[in-house]
Amino acid sequence: MKRGVTLAVTQAGRVSGVQTPLSVAWTGQSEEYWPDMEGRDHKNTVTDFSLPSGTFFDGAMVHLLTTATLNRLQELYPMGCVDLRRFRPNLVVETRVGEEGFVENSWIGCTVGIGEKVRLKITAPCGRCVMTTLAQEGLPKDAGILRTAVQHNHGHVGVYATVVQGGAIRCGDEIQLDP
Repeated sequence: MKRGVTLAVTQAGRVSGVQTPLSVAWTGQSEEYWPDMEGRDHKNTVTDFSLPSGTFFDGAMVHLLTTATLNRLQELYPMGCVDLRRFRPNLVVETRVGEEGFVENSWIGCTVGIGEKVRLKITAPCGRCVMTTLAQEGLPKDAGILRTAVQHNHGHVGVYATVVQGGAIRCGDEIQLDP
């Protein structure tokens, strides 16, 4: 779905109320990863894995993905259904003709200007998980999607970014990469 969005710079959070150390609230070990959703194949799947201290899911405010990355994944895995809905990005950048591969990987550490005002700091690659392989409306279950990302791009699909300067983004806005 294409639509305009407005991004805002977030201020640092403040602590209020009872403070519980994260090490007490979260041990870094997950016993059950899957949500309880009736009628889903993964409903009774239990996994056991370690997580880095202080982390769990989304690593940043913005997940940016390029059409070059989607195209490259499809080239590498032609029998798969590489669809951007699997990766749930906040922003999809349509790359120019001739820009190929996982181009946004080279943007890490750079600032991306979008339109007249918005500035994003590209902070890290976006590591993907098993959720990208699950069946969803209009898309079949496909473990090859994640396998391809792991084999060819260290399991990364897109990049994370933080908002440096907020503002409105409209479909068709130009982007500028500032090192």
